[in-house]
Amino acid sequence: MGEDSKLTVVEQREITFNEDLITAVKVESGTVFVPIRPICEKLGVRWNGQYERIQREPILSEMAISIRVTRTDIDPNSRQPHTSEMTCLPLEYLNGWLFGINVNRVKEAIRPKLLQYQRDCYRVLFEAFGRNEVTAAPDPLIDELLASDNPTAVAYRQAMAVANLARQQIVIEARIISAETHLSDIESRLQIVEANQGDDSRYITNAQAVQIAQGVKQIALELGKRSGRNEFGGVYGELHRRFEIPSYKQLPAAQFSDAMTFMRGWWESLTDSADAPF
Repeated sequence: MGEDSKLTVVEQREITFNEDLITAVKVESGTVFVPIRPICEKLGVRWNGQYERIQREPILSEMAISIRVTRTDIDPNSRQPHTSEMTCLPLEYLNGWLFGINVNRVKEAIRPKLLQYQRDCYRVLFEAFGRNEVTAAPDPLIDELLASDNPTAVAYRQAMAVANLARQQIVIEARIISAETHLSDIESRLQIVEANQGDDSRYITNAQAVQIAQGVKQIALELGKRSGRNEFGGVYGELHRRFEIPSYKQLPAAQFSDAMTFMRGWWESLTDSADAPF
């Protein structure tokens, strides 16, 4: 879990949902975080068990972060708000955590409330920040109008649904792009590993290509001493012909040893020496 109490909270809101007050905070980056423990308490599920589950799940543990949050719901009679470090999840991951609570494994008495939270909690919090309401609880009259069959209210709910779907699509596309970039990087590394392991479908490494180029150079220079010509093209041509490749850099990794043996044998036949310098 990320421990970053230095995050600056620029806004905190108490949102009325299902007769509960849910706290959410916005930090300087614009990300909205939701403290998880207060929701557990309102639902009647064990916080310790949920904290352990968050730690076990790779995505949730990566996204969870500790933030200083001010709670006003601990002691309604106290005039002093209670501020403490609380484990929070970004708003967009709230449903990922909520839907991980198995309705069939909780007490029957809290199942209806849990189902209500799973259905609507994310939407209410998202809309509260999305329509830039005041920090206090929303005006009950506004909520009543928004829930009515008034054409304007219906249009608003439809627009928010479309906006929410569009946002989710953007998040999905961003994750796909990130995954593709990551896979491309893995593929590049895999090519090097497989080349070193002799996979016929992979080419030689850069280091192996340098070795071959050195061998070509030595043979070409030795031939040039006899012919008085530049023999580099002829040596490369013979190498390409023998191994049926358009370029020495496209030599299959599995044939690297054969290519080096061929060139050393060629050089040794020219110099009557068994000690090839490559």
